[in-house]
Amino acid sequence: MTLPRTVAEVLSDHVAFEVECIDRMYLNVYVPQLQYAGGLLGYVQRQLGLPIASTAPLARITDRFATSVHRFAGSQGIPWVDFARGQRKDDVMHEHLAAFQASGRTEGVPLIGRAQEKTSLFRTEKRRDRDGRSYPWIVKTTGMVNQFYFYCVDDDFGPYADIGISAPAFIKVGAYFPYPAKIWVNGHEWAKRPSRQGRHRFHRPGQRLRSCDDLSALQAICDRFSPHDIQAFFDRWTAVIPTPFTDLDRQAG
Repeated sequence: MTLPRTVAEVLSDHVAFEVECIDRMYLNVYVPQLQYAGGLLGYVQRQLGLPIASTAPLARITDRFATSVHRFAGSQGIPWVDFARGQRKDDVMHEHLAAFQASGRTEGVPLIGRAQEKTSLFRTEKRRDRDGRSYPWIVKTTGMVNQFYFYCVDDDFGPYADIGISAPAFIKVGAYFPYPAKIWVNGHEWAKRPSRQGRHRFHRPGQRLRSCDDLSALQAICDRFSPHDIQAFFDRWTAVIPTPFTDLDRQAG
């Protein structure tokens, strides 16, 4: 008689070693004080110097940001892709990543993509007071807006030039106020950086670590991965790619 085996029992026959490590992370990036209508009003009045409570002036920032992204792509010779609905972004990215790696480059932006996606945003509605006079009122809602994907081949987050199936990190920035962003990074890629491995040998086909000559050293490397490393990645690349906010905005917090 053959007894049924659990998944854990089957896997135990094929596991060479175990290590705990952060894998893929998809993180939100936002300015806290711009997530509510009062904060937006303060930005319009104090930062932009406008007395009216309306989102209309923000269109100029959106247009300026979109223009700067196109200018950045053109000046740096970065391929531009408008993602089609239902298209797998990873498939498109890997085509351009292969060309990027074939050129001998080890760091940079191999692709900028644009997609229409639903996100939270603010709009201005017309309301009327008890005397029938209209006035603008800012409300938070959702809408379909452009999202710019900046794929980043990074010294700390990969991918390796000789491993085409690995994916670069990316920063996605919404093109409409309050310009929400997201970061995608891979902790496995961070742990596999040669600069962290020193004299230890880790065999790493693709996304996997298949063998290791010092498991405790590998685990120590994985344990060092922290929010500081992700913040450093974000700070580094937002100093390179265009963002909606100006230096004066950053100085004002």
